[in-house]
Amino acid sequence: TYQTAVSACGRGRQWMQTLKLVAMMAKCSVERDAITYNGAVSSCEEGKQGVQVLELFREMVDGCVKTNTMTYGRHRLREG
Repeated sequence: TYQTAVSACGRGRQWMQTLKLVAMMAKCSVERDAITYNGAVSSCEEGKQGVQVLELFREMVDGCVKTNTMTYGRHRLREG
């Protein structure tokens, strides 16, 4: 599944591939949920891609994705 691939990319520190998968999901009209976004955010955090982290959070809000405890509890937003 896409979520499995996103998770694997995150564990492999492949943040660019993770973002490509999330974009592909959108293009193919595959639902992206909090689990998908949390995996993508985690991957981008590991890759020190703060701008991408913020963009993923914006996508979640814009797409009305229901967040979970991990969304705000584990991930810390840092500007710069």
